Amino acid sequence: MTTTSTFETHIIEAYRGPVFGETIYGANVLRDISAVFTDVVGGRAGDYEKVLIRGRNAALAEMSERAKQLGANAVIGIRFDYSTVGRSMLMICSSGTAVIANPRIPDASH
Repeated sequence: MTTTSTFETHIIEAYRGPVFGETIYGANVLRDISAVFTDVVGGRAGDYEKVLIRGRNAALAEMSERAKQLGANAVIGIRFDYSTVGRSMLMICSSGTAVIANPRIPDASH
């Protein structure tokens, strides 16, 4: 899986199409209170960062599974989009292109 459109070490043999992964996480009241406190005094909102990481990983896993269902062994051009749903829900979407990629064979003449 890569955010680039090519692999330096692999050749893309076939394109299987776009794939997506979506996840929605709710923010609980304690996390909201902690974030407000952090906003006032400064610093990082560790609880929210953990939710972002968990959500991003879940979206990647879902996208990877969908790529496998298409017969792909890699995903290129990965992007993430984040948005809120309602007042306390975070939606994380990943997208990319499912491909079949094979390792490059080194040129023996060099």
